[in-house]
Amino acid sequence: MEPFDVVDIIRAKRDQQELDPEQIAWVIDAYTRGVVADEQMSALAMAIFLNGLNRPELQQWTNAMIKSGVRLDFSKLSKTTVDKHSTGGVGDKITLPLAPLVSVFGVAVPQLSGRGLGHTGGTLDKLESIPGWRANLSNEEIFQMLDSGPGAVVCAAGADLAPADKKLYALRDITGTVDCIPLIASSIMSKKIAEGTASLVLDVKVGSGAFMKTQEQAAELARTMVDLGSDAGVNTVALLTRMDQPLGRTVGNALEVQESLDVLAGGGPEDIVELTVALAQEMLACAGKPDEDVAAALKDGRAMDQWRAMISAQGGDVDAPLPVAPCQHQVLAEDDGYVMCLDALQVGVAAWRLGAGRARKEDPVSAVAGVEIHAKPGEAVRKGQPIATLHADSDSRFDRALDTLEGAWTIGHDVPELPQSLILDRIAQE
Repeated sequence: MEPFDVVDIIRAKRDQQELDPEQIAWVIDAYTRGVVADEQMSALAMAIFLNGLNRPELQQWTNAMIKSGVRLDFSKLSKTTVDKHSTGGVGDKITLPLAPLVSVFGVAVPQLSGRGLGHTGGTLDKLESIPGWRANLSNEEIFQMLDSGPGAVVCAAGADLAPADKKLYALRDITGTVDCIPLIASSIMSKKIAEGTASLVLDVKVGSGAFMKTQEQAAELARTMVDLGSDAGVNTVALLTRMDQPLGRTVGNALEVQESLDVLAGGGPEDIVELTVALAQEMLACAGKPDEDVAAALKDGRAMDQWRAMISAQGGDVDAPLPVAPCQHQVLAEDDGYVMCLDALQVGVAAWRLGAGRARKEDPVSAVAGVEIHAKPGEAVRKGQPIATLHADSDSRFDRALDTLEGAWTIGHDVPELPQSLILDRIAQE
């Protein structure tokens, strides 16, 4: 005999009542066990979408999702742990140079990552373009890599980590309840808290290529997640960062790995370097090391050494060439002038249509597909000059991608005034 009736819980939230902790703990557990049906949880998710969860409700909801599975414990490691999570953007390859960079300074970085869905690329998809690299590790392998190995690991989260979230996320995706701040925050933070890291830095994206289109929305999400982390005893800070144009000059799996290697070699696009350094500084400050010269570790090869050790430890061949697309197509500028803006969402969707992303979780992705950007905002172009190169496994992919990119570059005759920094705001524990 179950202690609650799910219909009563749905009605309560529908009617804007506060759910008590026992109701929340039961409904998450019962849904994970299959006692609460998908259509019932769909109704509850929509009621939450419309009426929200207050801070105690959200804390209990997140705790219940954590308790649906295991919680990792890194307290026996010889060093402290700090992780980073991004809410997802176009060309967001920051994890790749960031994890090895932070590990240079004796901090363990357990980066349990995911796969891409829609127009935002997944870190695991990118790394799987490296021959031999494997995403799935045992808990023992993760601990070994963090403690006596390279000190950083990027791998798949196990199925036993917040399984309620995995089930609920799939349901939200098909019921129009994805864009709900309490459900987004609890989804992200249940996995990150269950992961067992001591500190967490959040990169909350704002703009056309992000889930949060306005700074106000992003700030609300960031504050909600920082509060959840604080309530759970995880030292949490968030940066709000711009996502109106793609990060760097590549969008796609192998393309983004190559760009990350450029950054680790001391070069690479300025925006990638800026954000990597800023997030590394925040992570090290959380770990009690606020004065380290992270930019120097990118320039002098220490971060690259950590990258090679990290990739090799997961079976990757660090000396093998990355795969290259057999088919390429250039996009040409239609006028002389300056690039005024470049729409991140259009570029992301184009890369997806070229094969770099997936519409459903079970879809395959192409390692070689993507968009290489030759002209970004503020740069001068001439009519007929290549402003992008499309990469794909087949010529048949180009037409739909080109349709998507129609109007993505806005070219004007005056040099545009561009923002000085990618970072809009910083939100910390109160």
